[in-house]
Formats: sequence, C-alpha cells, structure tokens
Amino acid sequence: MSHPALELGDVTVRYHHEDRPILAGVSFALAPGERAALLGLNGSGKTTLLSAVAGLVAHEGEIRVAGDRLDHRTAGRIRDGLGFLFNVPEDQLLFPRVLDDAAFGLVRRGLPPVAALERARRALGVLGVEALAEAPLHHPSPGQKPRVALAGTLVTEPALLLLDEPTAGLDPPGKRALSALLGRLDAAVLLATHDLEFAAGLCTRFLLLEAGRIALDAQDLSELRRRWDE
Repeated sequence: MSHPALELGDVTVRYHHEDRPILAGVSFALAPGERAALLGLNGSGKTTLLSAVAGLVAHEGEIRVAGDRLDHRTAGRIRDGLGFLFNVPEDQLLFPRVLDDAAFGLVRRGLPPVAALERARRALGVLGVEALAEAPLHHPSPGQKPRVALAGTLVTEPALLLLDEPTAGLDPPGKRALSALLGRLDAAVLLATHDLEFAAGLCTRFLLLEAGRIALDAQDLSELRRRWDE
C-alpha cells in the first residue's frame, strides 16, 4: 500500500509566539499523482503552508511526505525529493548561466555534469526557453524567469511539486503550455494560486484557506465562486 504523497495533521505555524498563527490546525492529505489547488486571499497562509511542507519554516503538528515525517533530521532529505517553485523566481535562481541553474538539482544528486546539463537543456526546451540556455541569468524577461525556475524544479522528476503562483508573469499561451506540461506529469501537485481559470483547467481538488484554516475542500470551484461573488 502506497503512502499519500503529502499528509498534514493539525499543522500550525506561528512566526512569533504572541501573534495569531499564520496556519491554525490545517489537516489534509494528497494522494500520489493528485493535483490540488490551494486558494485564498492574500495573507490567508498559502505561501506559509508550502514553505512549511518544504521544511523552510518551523511548524507544530505533523507533516509527512510519502510517509516520511518532516523534522530536523529528515528536512534535508525531504526537501531534496520534492520540487518547490517560489513565488519570486529570483529567490531560487542562483547561477550565472541559465543552463547551469537548471541543472543544479541533478548535479547535487550526483549525476555526471554532462548528463545533468543535457537533461536540463531538455527541461528548458519543454518549457519553451531552451534558447536561453547559454544566456546569463539576468537576461530572461519577467515572463521567462518563472519558466527557467520551473525547469530547475522539474528536471529532478520529483514525486511532489509545490508551486507558488506559477502563472505569475505568463501570457495566455505560456499558461496553456504550462497547464499541458503539468497535466502530463505523474507527480502530485499542490498549487498555490489566485488564477482560478488555470486551477480549474489543471486541478481536480480545491482547498480554500481562510485565516490560516481550511474553509473548503471541494472537487469543483462552484462553492468558492459563490463565496467570492457575494
């Protein structure tokens, strides 16, 4: 029996003990290959939730990735096994050349550099930015940088993808291409977004965060649209 791709049990995050928690008792599970959208207004806790799963912020409660409980001993291993796209691509673009940046995750895992660069080039090609492979990292436009960052996220073929506003800066053709690409992957996807149309085209489950709590867990957007239209 396979484990869920992701499990959260009563997860709470506080940045300061005296403050209201950013996340308060969040619990849900994501099946292998399931694609879920994490929705909510600004400040609802979406980015914090993804960061907690990636082991980037401290949490109370229990987080498990593929059955492996997240704690200080396992955080590095778990982080290496998932794909995380920051909502600000520049936060994860580190190397002088686009191709080297996209290949970094594979090199860290011990893949020979030549093979890592070839796989990274293919990932850039799938995302429509292979022409930028030899370019310096400051060269991509604001719309291209999310694709470059996503190439580095996807190249390791993680079983769980955490994507924070992946359509930011993308034009409509870019959104369609990204949706088609993610739809072909076997990975489970947790997608934090304000883009309801993109979420509806990709995801089969919709989690609404309100004030750090799961206020809705649905298979379509009808109830969320009703709430937001009131």
